[in-house]
Amino acid sequence: MKIVIFAGGVGTRLWPLSRKNSPKQFERILGEKSTLQLAVDRLTPDFKFDDIYIATGKRYEHIIREQLPKIPSKNFIFEPAVRDVGPAVGMALSIIGKEYPNTPIAILWSDHFVKKERRFREVLHFAHDLVKNNNNLLILIGQRARFANQNLGWIEFGEETGEIRGTKVFKFKRLIYRPSQELAEKFLNNQSFAWNPGYFVTTASFMMSQFKKFTPHLWKGLIKIQDSIGKKEFSKVVDSVYPTLEKISFDNAILEKIDPRYVFVIAADLGWSDVGAWEALKEALEVTSSENVTKGKVLVNDSLDNLVFNYTDQLVVGIDLAKMIVINTDDVLLICRKSSVPKIKKLVESLTGTPHEHLT
Repeated sequence: MKIVIFAGGVGTRLWPLSRKNSPKQFERILGEKSTLQLAVDRLTPDFKFDDIYIATGKRYEHIIREQLPKIPSKNFIFEPAVRDVGPAVGMALSIIGKEYPNTPIAILWSDHFVKKERRFREVLHFAHDLVKNNNNLLILIGQRARFANQNLGWIEFGEETGEIRGTKVFKFKRLIYRPSQELAEKFLNNQSFAWNPGYFVTTASFMMSQFKKFTPHLWKGLIKIQDSIGKKEFSKVVDSVYPTLEKISFDNAILEKIDPRYVFVIAADLGWSDVGAWEALKEALEVTSSENVTKGKVLVNDSLDNLVFNYTDQLVVGIDLAKMIVINTDDVLLICRKSSVPKIKKLVESLTGTPHEHLT
């Protein structure tokens, strides 16, 4: 199996720690390693460094090389422009597919938290086995929902089609992106729904056929890139072609159009969390919802359900706090309610063109 970890995106919902020049996936949010490094670490007990690829923006090349010295340089895929997930996945698959067209390929993301790492690897192996037996499949990996999360995508699946070493496999029905709270509550109580981490396993040959079918203009650009692999003009072709590709999400390009007969779902409890926002990080790290989650030099008294992260040598003290987010960095102190985290992105965007733009 080949594995691609995508490490693009700015991550403004984790501002002020995550910024344009050093997004969240490169920061030490959960410990002494970045979430990207942790994403690689959870794979390497079973998978070789030679089989792990990293896809990210060209501007982050120096960070990637510094943080992941054991990944071969040939396995770094650098995007010269921001063109959304559809082209990013397409280019990675076209490049890997040149040499490995029918090898199962897993698509993963660098800014997630997975508590049950052994189970996670086990599910990847199961998906690999399914795709190896049928190259024209796409296996979605779902996380069994823990609460009615309306900030995530959800997968609805149908009847069970079989088991692979005790893990059930289901027919795919549809994707639902960020449902209302009422719908999320209904999904939580229905065993035919799971959170969608965005993980899937397929083959490059099958996905390229789907790009050709549903986004022919995008496919033509991807083929130009693929045909230049191994030639001296490869970098120039990528730099000239990739920025012209249609900006489109992978869901819009492929998953909303693909014939469900080719898509199956493995829904499991992976201990997965999207740590793309501060309140999601708190949920991932907490044992009970009422506890305080802290990092660094922090003293919090008579307080419940707060996340207080201090990245400085200064002591941060909180008294009588409830449901608050406090993030202290060398140049920005953020204080807001957990419910106000969605407003962070707009605030960061509003700093453009102001004396504070350098803080974004």
